Amino acid sequence: MGGYTLILVAFGMLAALAVVYVAASGPSAAKSTNRRLDAVRERHSKSNEVAAQAQLKRILANRQAGTKMDSFATRLIPNPALLRRRLQQTGKSWTLAQYASVSGGVSVLVIAALVLKGLPILLALFVGLFIGIGIPHFVVGKLIKRRIAKFTSKFADAIDLMVRGLRSGLPISETVGVVADEIPGPVSEEFRQVADKMKIGRTMEAALQDSADRLGTPEFQFFVITLAIQRETGGNLAETLANLSDVLRKRTAMKLKIRAMSSESKASAWIVGSLPFIVFVLISMVNWGYMGRFFIGQNDQLRDLGQHDDPSEHRPDHHGDRRHDRGDDARSHRDLRGAAGHLCRDHRQGSDGEAGQGAQRAARAA
Repeated sequence: MGGYTLILVAFGMLAALAVVYVAASGPSAAKSTNRRLDAVRERHSKSNEVAAQAQLKRILANRQAGTKMDSFATRLIPNPALLRRRLQQTGKSWTLAQYASVSGGVSVLVIAALVLKGLPILLALFVGLFIGIGIPHFVVGKLIKRRIAKFTSKFADAIDLMVRGLRSGLPISETVGVVADEIPGPVSEEFRQVADKMKIGRTMEAALQDSADRLGTPEFQFFVITLAIQRETGGNLAETLANLSDVLRKRTAMKLKIRAMSSESKASAWIVGSLPFIVFVLISMVNWGYMGRFFIGQNDQLRDLGQHDDPSEHRPDHHGDRRHDRGDDARSHRDLRGAAGHLCRDHRQGSDGEAGQGAQRAARAA
């Protein structure tokens, strides 16, 4: 058991070092400087050739990023397309290989720590896998929600900026570029991708639909549908987008009102639901011997009971019971004989007294 524990600890340390190396490793300073210069040149350039070259560089970089580890992670993960889409929704440049490395490292560290703590191997394996898979999934989900919340909070302002550009006489393609340059945060990133795709020949509907599929928010889907309908039917696009902006602001206000009204009940539910687990952990920290019985088998419980309780102490003494019964019978017989003797003496004394009194009455009468 000791050798197996040392192997687990060594493997966990190696996995932790690998995770630290993957997290700390990055591009060189020269490559980073060149990439920033290319981004600045592309942003301030009005030439379609520069934008096309930058887009081709991104495509080639994404193709070269598919290393052997990425292909291994793709075969290992059940649904790699969905996970890749979730990683893209975070706005980070994370790959499947990095995600799998972090999950595996966390699992190994938790399993090694629990085994050293004294938990059974199967239970430690289950808890380690649960934490190693659950924590990265939870972190990615929180990052997605945070990014979508930032996008939604600034999206109405982006639509208002487009409305002002359209009313001043700019075409819709130019207003998309203006939004990418002026609005900070996720809105700028998404609209810049739309503008880049339009520069290399993609239609605006296709570029917007790609962004809508990646974001998955109903607000941006409303925007895409509005532009598609306006292109088919015609009309005043500036007024339509202004109405859409007003609807999105009212929708955001309604969401905030609902969250404020339901916050008290949610807090109560969280407190009541987590209280049993908190009490279990606190009692385990104070008295692990008492709570540790939940993690042992039935045979171990019977063995512990056998160690604490001696059956010979509870074995009945039939000979002693029989001797005790004989003594009780003898005492009862002696008590009965004594009671019978007292009754006989009382009867004789009563008879003698009655005879003397009869003689005295006869003498008086004579």
